[in-house]
Amino acid sequence: SEDVLSKDAGECAICLEELQQGDTIARLPCLCIYHKGQVFLRMDIKFQKAAFTGCIDEWFEVNRSCPEHPSD
Repeated sequence: SEDVLSKDAGECAICLEELQQGDTIARLPCLCIYHKGQVFLRMDIKFQKAAFTGCIDEWFEVNRSCPEHPSD
């Protein structure tokens, strides 16, 4: 589910950026949280271009499980 973080919560396991109060997050059923809809600059080496992406959104394009609990 989508939510707004009410207090700082360490780092996002996908992008390794800090999860800060006020960030839009996705809270998975396992209760892990990740940036949702945040825009981060990512360099795509294959296509030699920069792209803007959200952490959990991009993760779910190729994976359907929690990055920290893949067997759940």
